[in-house]
Amino acid sequence: MQFLRGEALQRYNTLALQARAQAFVSVSTEADLLAALTLAREQQLPVVPLGEGSNVVFVGDLDALVIQQRMKGIEVLALADDAVRLRVAAGENWHALVQWTLAQGYFGLENLALIPGTVGAAPIQNIGAYGVELQASLLQVHARQIADGKVLVLSNEACEFGYRDSIFKHQLQDQLVITAVELQLARHPAVNVAYPALASYFAEHADVEPTPQAVFDADVGIRRSKLPDPAQVPNAGSFFKNPVVAGKLAEELRAAFPGLPCFSQPDGAVKLSAAWMIDRCGWKGARLGELGVHSEHALVLVN
Repeated sequence: MQFLRGEALQRYNTLALQARAQAFVSVSTEADLLAALTLAREQQLPVVPLGEGSNVVFVGDLDALVIQQRMKGIEVLALADDAVRLRVAAGENWHALVQWTLAQGYFGLENLALIPGTVGAAPIQNIGAYGVELQASLLQVHARQIADGKVLVLSNEACEFGYRDSIFKHQLQDQLVITAVELQLARHPAVNVAYPALASYFAEHADVEPTPQAVFDADVGIRRSKLPDPAQVPNAGSFFKNPVVAGKLAEELRAAFPGLPCFSQPDGAVKLSAAWMIDRCGWKGARLGELGVHSEHALVLVN
């Protein structure tokens, strides 16, 4: 483990923004993490945890210790006829995990294929795609408290998951470094293809049976057709969040803007299309120097 001073962060974020960290360290073990947190306390530095940098936007240099989470490992905690319980280290790549679970015959994550980033970042955003969210499979989140290095374990309920939201963005923001997650997956496939893009895909490919692997392949194909590859065009993925509003307001907006896509939610609220609104405002494809909004996908920031 090596502590670096003034480390350039451009290669550590997929938007390739230039910034420097006062101190930087990659941690691969719990001991590494504890040593890093001790250093931060001794030098009175704030801590900024970092995965693969696919959901961050640096707005300048960081007067902080940036801790890059590199812990690896997938452990089967319990195996039953119908389900499996896994503990996955925070530094594992999310997409690689989805591929691994399918290869093992563990199902439930196939709709979340090709989401960039690490496993440890997934609970913060409650990542979701094509009708499935992480919270449906997550049992626990394991973390270390930044203030004292003590272990904290949060249940699914304690994470206070919402649409692209969790307690880690609110009460526990800047308080923890996530070290692992526990997931429960099925051992018998039960695919979810209700999401419009998937439903259309399988309607157009009537000869393709909607197995978990087929759903995975469809997700990957759809994503690659819509979203730029960060290796080719630096970007922060689907950066903007669809707003959720009260039903009455949604009706008023739909009356004023007849083409506005609206999606009813179980609680009576309505989710609106941020991409549609950004496009209608003329920001799709807009640039300010090298930075801007992708010309083909209004939710994506590019550099």
